[in-house]
Amino acid sequence: MKTAPRVLLIVGGGVAAYKSLELVRLLAKAGVGCEAILTAAGAQFVTPLSLSALTGKPVRSELFDLTDEAKMGHIELSRSADLIVVAPATADLMAKAAAGIAGDLATTTLLATDKPVLMAPAMNVRMWAHPATRRNLATLRADGVAFVGPDEGEMACGEYGPGRMAEPAAIRDAILAMLKPGGPLKGKRALVTAGPTREPIDPVRYLTNRSSGTQGYAIAAALAALGAEVTLVSGPTALAAPPGVTRVAVETAEEMLAACEAALPAEVAVMTAAVSDWKAASVAPGKLKKGPGEPEPLKLSKTPDILATLARSARRPKLLIGFAAETEALEANAAGKLKSKGCDWIVGNDVTEAGVMGGSENRVTLFSAQGAEAWPRMGKAEVANRLAARIASALGEP
Repeated sequence: MKTAPRVLLIVGGGVAAYKSLELVRLLAKAGVGCEAILTAAGAQFVTPLSLSALTGKPVRSELFDLTDEAKMGHIELSRSADLIVVAPATADLMAKAAAGIAGDLATTTLLATDKPVLMAPAMNVRMWAHPATRRNLATLRADGVAFVGPDEGEMACGEYGPGRMAEPAAIRDAILAMLKPGGPLKGKRALVTAGPTREPIDPVRYLTNRSSGTQGYAIAAALAALGAEVTLVSGPTALAAPPGVTRVAVETAEEMLAACEAALPAEVAVMTAAVSDWKAASVAPGKLKKGPGEPEPLKLSKTPDILATLARSARRPKLLIGFAAETEALEANAAGKLKSKGCDWIVGNDVTEAGVMGGSENRVTLFSAQGAEAWPRMGKAEVANRLAARIASALGEP
């Protein structure tokens, strides 16, 4: 008889701890068993009784519990679950885990585990942006820890920015993806493009745009988490390649097209890159300098249409998805692009909305032959997880 997957939930000390109760409820509905460790700080926000009532099991909190530790309770806890989830993962918990500190039951369990770990960070925006937290994040990722969120939004302290814990539904989806053996996209190849392109004008100047690549990188990570073999063709960004993803770095639209064609065949291609529509008709051999009089007008020519080219390819992906970054008439322009490019879906968004271009949140509408489906504003990681789940469902259909 197949046993239900088991999650060990570590509840850190932050206002977002109340969301852990909803997470446990969602996991139970999904058929996932849950046991909880409640830190001393976490107990300032939720009670052991609440967690115990929802998990159906006693809540653990003390490292030096004679009954549990006589049986090496922290070892048993760390290895009996299929996945350890830290939600909220506070700056303190992340720092201790990155340093290998084992001063209480939660951190000792994290150090003793041989199972996958998923963290859902939650902290003030300044703490999230602090160099120490960025170092700890990089260390934990290098150690194989997976992350969901944080989202961008209003904090309990009144500030606004990245650091708000991902919503329980997004954490549940990330958990379910990690619990699936191999994932629903195992054995399937995915191509993702991300970031801007740079079209040179002379040896030191170029045409580009404000894209950070955040949404494309999040989609690549979400597809990889579902088991896909992902090639990420990326323009210049400051982002690290997601774990398990093969990144191909390019600069120009022509280089991006060549890299995309080399990555085929693939079952799905998600073209999030903000590709320049124009390039200099000719690149000056030396740096253009100011001179007397009016400057020569810059003559432009079109760059290759990567999405339309892949749609016409003999090796066209089974599912081809484009992105439409619009500043006006989103629905009309995105629907028109769906038809003119020959792709299957278009993910449209209004990049004039605050915090979208270069930020950590997005509000998108999914256009397909079935019509338009508007999604609420959410973190880009949540958009990625939702889109990846939709892709897995579509590719699983006969």
